[in-house]
Amino acid sequence: MQVMQFSLKILTVAGCRPPTSWSSLCKRTVYNVYTILMCSLLFSFMFPQVMDIILNVNNADDFTNTFYIMLAMIIGCCKILGLLLNRKNIEMLIKVLIEKPFKPLEPDEIKIREKYNKIIRTNSIFYTVLIETVCGFMNLMSLLTDFRRGNLAYREWIPYAWSDTVYYFTYFRQLISLTVASIVNVACDILIWGLLMHIYCQIEILECRVKKSLRDDRRDLGECVRQHNDIYKYARRINEKFKIIITVQFIASMLVICSGLYRLAKTTFSPKYIPLMLYTICMCLQILIYCWFGNEVKLKSIQFSDNIFGMDWVTTDKKTTQNLILIMNRSLVPIEFSSAHIITVNLDSFVKLLKMSYSVYNILKQTREE
Repeated sequence: MQVMQFSLKILTVAGCRPPTSWSSLCKRTVYNVYTILMCSLLFSFMFPQVMDIILNVNNADDFTNTFYIMLAMIIGCCKILGLLLNRKNIEMLIKVLIEKPFKPLEPDEIKIREKYNKIIRTNSIFYTVLIETVCGFMNLMSLLTDFRRGNLAYREWIPYAWSDTVYYFTYFRQLISLTVASIVNVACDILIWGLLMHIYCQIEILECRVKKSLRDDRRDLGECVRQHNDIYKYARRINEKFKIIITVQFIASMLVICSGLYRLAKTTFSPKYIPLMLYTICMCLQILIYCWFGNEVKLKSIQFSDNIFGMDWVTTDKKTTQNLILIMNRSLVPIEFSSAHIITVNLDSFVKLLKMSYSVYNILKQTREE
């Protein structure tokens, strides 16, 4: 049974996973060139914005004008590097889900896997359409305003002589780079929380197997103990491979939200206001999804112990009871994802992030008033 096919297709579009059918050297070379192009577009936009802050910015308004888009580009650069460095690990993490012990074997288990495959696909499509629609709207509004006035869509440092040709090249490079950043962000986001949902799915499949073992004595419960331990190992592996990306996402989201609030507070209602508002909402949604699914996995791993206690275990033999105790003891430590072992990925962290963003926003506001 195939898993996360839509997520893998978006990874291919983002330049992070060559199509499996492209096995020839020529096609692989073409895709590698495509990957280099995607990386070049991201870094060629991020670097001039960093230099603009270093060389040209001298007040809070100019700083936030450059900073809020620069952060999106930094996130995009970190994510595409993380995805490329973990290309083999991603394939391994996907492959594990279709092999034993994670492979669903019986009709009820297959039904559970299909249910979560459908949820992951639906959420991924909705998220992709939402982010790309907002990105397209931002580009369209810029074309109708900035381009008609001969302005760039976003501030950046220009190290070369200015001319009409240079303007057209720089302007459309900015729009294309922003679109590439949105695709890379979507690819990474739906991959990570898709894997989180599969952990949730595996706990539900394991719960189903434990119930059948207690009811029919058809399976050695020791297999369930080993599978439960494998789920924890799988979760740790995911957290280890993507902890840097999650950390950068947390920090950047906080800074984007506070700078977005600052810009919204000083911007009157105009064509620039709506894209800025949508962009800030998308950044909130981006980190909320990480925290939401991380919180769901944590609650499911804790609930598993209570569900086992509610099963018919009173009449079981000593060995079965010992295995159940092993599983319940292991469940006392929940599955938690963290960013660099500092911030746990759950709803409490999301609330703290919003509070911290508002605090930074107040500091920026007071600095401007002074």
